[in-house]
Formats: sequence, structure tokens, C-alpha cells
Amino acid sequence: MSTTAPARERLLTIGTVCRRLQAEFPDISISKIRYLEDQGLLTPKRTQGGYRLFSEEDVDTLEAILRMQRDEFLPLRVIREELAAGAGKERRRRRAALGEAEEGLDLEALCVRAGIEAGRARELEEFGLLEPHVDGGQRVYSETDLDVTIACETLARYGIAPRHLRAFRTAADRESGLLEAVVAPALRARSPERRSAGIEDLQALHEAAKELSQLLLTRNVRRLAAR
Repeated sequence: MSTTAPARERLLTIGTVCRRLQAEFPDISISKIRYLEDQGLLTPKRTQGGYRLFSEEDVDTLEAILRMQRDEFLPLRVIREELAAGAGKERRRRRAALGEAEEGLDLEALCVRAGIEAGRARELEEFGLLEPHVDGGQRVYSETDLDVTIACETLARYGIAPRHLRAFRTAADRESGLLEAVVAPALRARSPERRSAGIEDLQALHEAAKELSQLLLTRNVRRLAAR
């Protein structure tokens, strides 16, 4: 009785991995992948000549790391803990779609999940970075407020205080005001079909505006790095 030998695992060079991920992560680079390896987050195989070879599982792990950095602004220490806990693959937390209600969090839950003190949350509110609503006399925060808090804390590690972040809030208000001018008539329509179409347009506008903002910031940061 003949047996079929298992297929040999396909291994990728670091350059191939970098090119493969550039569509989703335009800022990925060979030096960044090497840095993540130096930090103990990746463990690719090595040839006798010292060249790195990545398995599909290595690529999955790298994608998870990059998504946690981009989508959740997690520091490498926390990402390392998440990977150790087996939460690396497809860890992107579901965000409520436009028009859907987000999960509500009280102050204690917000602080626990973001790893901050209550005074810090109030400081972020003071500068307009958090926008809780009041329900039954209690402040209720959204999932977006949680994401904003985590992003602010990441910036705080580099000495950027909440008072310095008002420019982000002002820019967001201006951008959303521009989008509102385009879709407001449809969103106010009585027809469910027209309102649904307006929400779809708003989603598309939001994605395009977010990409433009990110590209403009990336261009400026590249100029800083080239100085």
C-alpha cells in the first residue's frame, strides 16, 4: 500500500512577505519586520546562511500584529501578551456599522478596559476627546470612546498630553461637517430606501476621507524621517 508524502511547507523570504502585505499595510518595510523579530514577536526559520524564511503561520502572526497596532493602537508589550494568550489570529474587534448602536460602557468598564484612572477619563472629556451620553444620571461611553482612549494613551507615552490633541478633534469636526453637507438631505429623508442609500454613501465617504487623512499624514511623516 503506497502512502503519499506530506506536501513540503512553502516558506517565504522577508522580501516576499513585505511585498505581500503592502496592499493592506503600505508602511510595512523589511526593517520593521526585522524589528518585530528583534522584539520577540516573530520567530521565522533561518537558512544555514542566516536568511529568514517565513511560514504561512508566521505571516498570519505578522498580519495580526500589524492590525493590533493599526486598529487598536496597542503597544508591543500588550501585543506580546495577546499573542501569548492565543489571540493573535483574526483579532480585529467588530465595530458597529454606521447606523448601529454601539455597546455602552460605564466609567469603571472604560477605565478597566483602557487601563486608565477615572481622572484621566475626565481629562479626556474636558478636551472633547470623549463624548459620553448621560443615561439615568450615569455617563455612558461608546466603543469608539474606548478606542479613542487607547489611542490617546499610546500618544501619552511619548509625552503628548490631551490638551495637545484638540487639533485632532477640530480636524475631525471639519471633515465630518464636509461629509454631512453631502449626505444630510438623504439622512433626513422619510423614505427608508433613501436613508439607507444615504448611509451607504456616508460609509463610502468616510472610508475615502479616512484614507486621504492617513495618506497626507504619512507623507508628512516620511518628510520628517528623511530630514
